[in-house]
Amino acid sequence: MMRNKFDEQLKQLNDSLVEMGAMVEKAIADATIALVEQDIGLAKKIIACDDEINEKEAEIESLCLRIILQQQPVARDLRLVSAVLKITTDLERIGDHATDISKITLILADKQYIKKLEHIPQMADVTTKMVIKSIEAFIRKDLGLAQEVIAYDDTIDGLYYIVKNELIELVKKNTDNCEQAIDLLMIAKYFEKIGDHATNVAEWIVFSLTGVHKDSMIMG
Repeated sequence: MMRNKFDEQLKQLNDSLVEMGAMVEKAIADATIALVEQDIGLAKKIIACDDEINEKEAEIESLCLRIILQQQPVARDLRLVSAVLKITTDLERIGDHATDISKITLILADKQYIKKLEHIPQMADVTTKMVIKSIEAFIRKDLGLAQEVIAYDDTIDGLYYIVKNELIELVKKNTDNCEQAIDLLMIAKYFEKIGDHATNVAEWIVFSLTGVHKDSMIMG
């Protein structure tokens, strides 16, 4: 009977995490559209929706703590619940960065871009895939897929340095480009951080499946 209750709670936890992942995926995608199309209305909507992501994080944290207190899980079950607590923190941070990007989009909305936005949308595309695949890895308990997400981090870092170097060259050619170059570099940095958080999610999935985290001090 207790195990049935536990299984129900784990399913609820699984469903809630999938919902949060979908919310975050949409936030990244919408933030990118708002940036490229300079869509003020969409940017404001993303900022307003950040509270919903925060509420979902609080809901999942509450359920995790309830499971720990009521069920006192051990071994793999405890690793799973512990990993979910960490994963939701990273997903919430991703939501924050989508909001940060949207706030800069509002600042740039009435300005012509100093360069074609080519690599920043590529960063958005890769980070969105990372979030989607990490949630899939969680659902399917797929170690290989989680490791595939981790490998994407180098791609994001490479794109960030391309954007950074292009913006530096634009400033060298014309110092009037400096202010917007800083804003665009910040946006690229936020996408790079989103990639880091998606990598963290995948690493916690690896921990939940294997009991070993990349930090060898963390074992379960």
